[in-house]
Amino acid sequence: MITSRNTSVMWAPAPQFTDQDQQAVDALRFMSMDMIERAHSGHPGSPMGMAPLAYTLWEKFLCFNPNDPQWLNRDRFVLSGGHCSALLYSLLHFNGFDLSLEDIKNFRQLGSRTPGHPEYRLTPGVDASTGPLGQGFAMAVGMAMAERHLALQYNKPGYSIIDHYIYSIVGDGDLMEGVADEAMSLAGKNRLGRLIVLYDSNDVSLDGPLNLSNNENAGERFKAAHWDYQLVEDGADMNAIARAISRAQKSPQPSLIEVKTIIGYNSPNEGTNKVHGNPLGADNLAVTRENYQWEYPPFEYPDSVYQQFAQYVMGKKERYNEWQALFADYRRAFPAKAKQLVAQRLDIRDLANHYRPGEKVSTRVANSMAMQDLAKRNPQLWGGSADLFSSNKTLLKDYDAFKPANYGGRNIYFGVREFAMAAAINGINLHGGNRAYCSTFMVFSDYLKAAIRLAALQQLPSIFILTHDSLMVGEDGPTHEPVEQLAMLRTIPNVQVFRPADANELVAVWQTIAKTTDRPSVIIASRQDLPVLNETVGAVCERGAYVAADTHKPQGIIMASGSELSLALAARDRLAKQYNIHVRVVSMVSMERFNQQSAAYREQILPGRIRTRLAVEMASPAMWGQYVGLDGDVIGVDQFGQSGDGQTIADRYGFTVDNVVKHFLDLKRKGAGK
Repeated sequence: MITSRNTSVMWAPAPQFTDQDQQAVDALRFMSMDMIERAHSGHPGSPMGMAPLAYTLWEKFLCFNPNDPQWLNRDRFVLSGGHCSALLYSLLHFNGFDLSLEDIKNFRQLGSRTPGHPEYRLTPGVDASTGPLGQGFAMAVGMAMAERHLALQYNKPGYSIIDHYIYSIVGDGDLMEGVADEAMSLAGKNRLGRLIVLYDSNDVSLDGPLNLSNNENAGERFKAAHWDYQLVEDGADMNAIARAISRAQKSPQPSLIEVKTIIGYNSPNEGTNKVHGNPLGADNLAVTRENYQWEYPPFEYPDSVYQQFAQYVMGKKERYNEWQALFADYRRAFPAKAKQLVAQRLDIRDLANHYRPGEKVSTRVANSMAMQDLAKRNPQLWGGSADLFSSNKTLLKDYDAFKPANYGGRNIYFGVREFAMAAAINGINLHGGNRAYCSTFMVFSDYLKAAIRLAALQQLPSIFILTHDSLMVGEDGPTHEPVEQLAMLRTIPNVQVFRPADANELVAVWQTIAKTTDRPSVIIASRQDLPVLNETVGAVCERGAYVAADTHKPQGIIMASGSELSLALAARDRLAKQYNIHVRVVSMVSMERFNQQSAAYREQILPGRIRTRLAVEMASPAMWGQYVGLDGDVIGVDQFGQSGDGQTIADRYGFTVDNVVKHFLDLKRKGAGK
């Protein structure tokens, strides 16, 4: 029996699971095994062991509509152990998602819709790209934060339009990752009661028995972090699993349900790592078929299996239709709220530059002012910092903290949990209805990198704000002075990295980010004050680079980003006054966006005939070769920084007008451009 509380599916303990349910569970097992065997690649063990767990969750509890896989109020499901993708694809196929048997047969093949690990946007019904262990769990935490936040913002009496659960299945490997510990702590602190995590606890990892690498008590660990914890001792007992999920749905705390399963259940090598990451093989698969008394050949399943899944889906569609009628009434009663909930872009009508040319302000402070402007018209904009609000300046000043007493708060105190912070922001943005950001020092982008990469892979518009961007951090020394991080960020596909030179460019950067819906954005900001420049007034950063200062028939080009743009402009003036050499200065705000422009525009900014080119940037010079060419040069940083006064360090590393002029004159003397 299935009953509903609002739109979420609830389990009532009677009647018991039937023989038809067990046949459907076995169909999931054999579809998973068969697709792995056909591909000669994959992970059959966990799908075999946790099929009863996944079936119970999906058919008895999970609320979705296969015909509308992006339905806003669906329950979210994150398979954190993405290597178990064969089971997820089997669930999607049998539940009527747009995933054909031919797609199943093409598992792990080039160009298929069933890749080795689940990919968001590629396969209908996949709510997150997973595979890097621990990140799925952390993204689920972000989704749960989003659900609570949106419910408080948009629900009205009689209109519970946001009312769903976040489910995740994790494995032993997931929970060993450090990001999982960060995420667990974050969820417990925020009492995310609609987050239910099912732990496929089979005591085996890839290298062998789990006790080779881990001997902790997961239950005690999660209870210490203020989670509700339950243990299901028999992973084949679907009634026990259902009772545990039903109890977890009522908990005011996030829930971990540890389910003891047997990897490779009922196969010759069950309970061992031999069934973790390799196909069973024809002989073992034949024995397994006998053990299950499964008489059907590969990729053939009885109609009764499809009918069993279909009856559950029918009930889910009824709840979907009820919600659609409710939301139609909501649109009429609260049209502005409804429109805002589904908005994709940020409204920039209140965005303004609060500083004039000649003034000095750090780009972190200018960024703060821009964010306050944006927050007024964009309730979907919210986020936080890794215990660095006072340094990053990313607090939304007119709004409260996100916490159990007020999930509508727009400032998230992530604590010193950089990796989980970035992964949770991805989860918030995956959820929909949100535009979330996070912030920390730029040098700590190393801790965020894996999550930024996953944001790019999923085409998420996550916003990462990184301050304290150069040697000018000064006294904190080389541990806090980023050198190689800027080049690292620029190498991640589908990420747009912005390093604005001043308050003018900072506002223009946000104008571009506001329209971006298919990739993450990184804002690199200074701690030190920078002059607001006349040359950047009206800057168009959407195209990545522009001419900040020009001359008739330029004799060379100096390129710069961020704080070094003012240095390049000062060097240009010196070259003109003292040496009668006239150069163009190009502001390279975003290499990624510039490289996406037409060949004609790129030639307009960097004419091929001008080969005397110098780039100036207080970071690794690795990325500048594409612009300066073999005849050009880069003034960059290829060693760690030092502790001391920031300006003194910058001078010592050659970021002075004298040194820029000297380098340019050296290029001219070498005959570049002849």
